[in-house]
Amino acid sequence: MSTEGTIPVEAPGGYALQVRGLHKAYGGKVAVAALDLDIPASTFFGLVGPNGAGKTTTLKMCTGLLRPDAGAVWVDGTEVWHNLVRAKAVIGVLPEDLLLFERLTGSELLTFNGLLRGLPADTVADRSQELLEIFGLTDAAATMVIDYSHGMKKKIGLACALIHGPRVLFLDEPFEAVDPVSARSIRTVLERHIESGATVVFSSHVMELVERLCDRVAIMHQGRLVAEGPTDEVRAGTSLEDAFVRLVGGERTSGSDFGWLGTSSG
Repeated sequence: MSTEGTIPVEAPGGYALQVRGLHKAYGGKVAVAALDLDIPASTFFGLVGPNGAGKTTTLKMCTGLLRPDAGAVWVDGTEVWHNLVRAKAVIGVLPEDLLLFERLTGSELLTFNGLLRGLPADTVADRSQELLEIFGLTDAAATMVIDYSHGMKKKIGLACALIHGPRVLFLDEPFEAVDPVSARSIRTVLERHIESGATVVFSSHVMELVERLCDRVAIMHQGRLVAEGPTDEVRAGTSLEDAFVRLVGGERTSGSDFGWLGTSSG
């Protein structure tokens, strides 16, 4: 299957993100199955699902990092796979498999990304300083990224994704390995980003966080959407975690009482 010659370039509606018939398979295994999705602008959108549900594959196809076998993705009105340059100009991405130029300092990495995005040098300098401060990285600005902890790398990666003020921000597990103080700072920045009219699409396994932050949520299972809509509707009077477990069949029962736990091999 191919995305070429079958998908109109114009977006079918005024959404921050629209997906139609998105499909990806690896050999005989379907990772994402003919996915349709509409995300309004100025929305904090959560994409959740068990491991292997297709979340990361979906985000990669939406951001131009992985070509779909079929289907189309429109970001801020631009079809991604017909105009990658134009689409990537309006998005920011923090992927799960974070790859950075680790032989640059934190400050140099931000400067590099800002200039690469075509921002004036003085704008890059001002925004870099603000981002380093809000993410608690000012003292590490002159330290090479290779010497950052995993949580620090997450924060500098997010700063790089934000520096050009993207219309749509895609985040894959942005709070992984991030301490509570930094997590609060990240939430503050993302909430301000939404207030400015932008859209945030992020995946996470932390249901409590998704429930607290997200206006809308989608639950994926085995490459398909099993629920999507306003968060309150999806959780249907229960916690989002309870709704998630119910929808993906996550309850596990066993005839064993695990009485051997804590007995040690000795």
